[in-house]
Amino acid sequence: MNTAAPPSLGGLYDVIHRRRDTRREFTGAPIADDVLMRVLSAAHAAPSVGMSQPWDFVLVRAPETLAAFRDHVAQERAVFADTLSGERAEVFARIKIEGICESGLGIVVGYDPTRGGPQILGRHAIDDAGLYSVICAIQNLWLAATVEGLGVGWVSFYREEFLRSLVDMPDHVRPVAWLCVGQVADLPEVPDLERYGWRNRCPLDTVVHEERYRPR
Repeated sequence: MNTAAPPSLGGLYDVIHRRRDTRREFTGAPIADDVLMRVLSAAHAAPSVGMSQPWDFVLVRAPETLAAFRDHVAQERAVFADTLSGERAEVFARIKIEGICESGLGIVVGYDPTRGGPQILGRHAIDDAGLYSVICAIQNLWLAATVEGLGVGWVSFYREEFLRSLVDMPDHVRPVAWLCVGQVADLPEVPDLERYGWRNRCPLDTVVHEERYRPR
């Protein structure tokens, strides 16, 4: 199957395929304010169910807050590591999952299900549509950051209640992601999880179905 893009569309597809979950490449150099605002504006331009725009972005730069979150993530990484053995444990030990302090900026993305009022057009049958909207905003942010030459690392080794308390999110706002965002020396050609042998990207034809879902 030929998946090459026409030359007129190559820029978009190039960015999609260059996007990486960055960890060890952060330089710590600050992001210019206008660049950061462009990236956040791209996130805010995402589609949302019922035009609810249910996202919030908390910008975290204070070294003590970055360090507190780093320490929490290290504890949770150790909890996960204790569930592994053999080859899986060896591979995981080589994978860096942080970048929290090295990036210099954490963006905590929150989901506010009350945004837009009690009746959200399009969410009556699928309540998670609001959460899906926030994920669209994160993807917009990630692609815009890639265009700007920035790296993004999505940290998921945390307990939601800890992160909510750390950045003073109210109880009804769910912390969906901590994104490490910053200047990078480069972006790796191969994603880290592939490079270290944790998991490879599966071929497209293993996930595409015609008319009905067919077990593989």
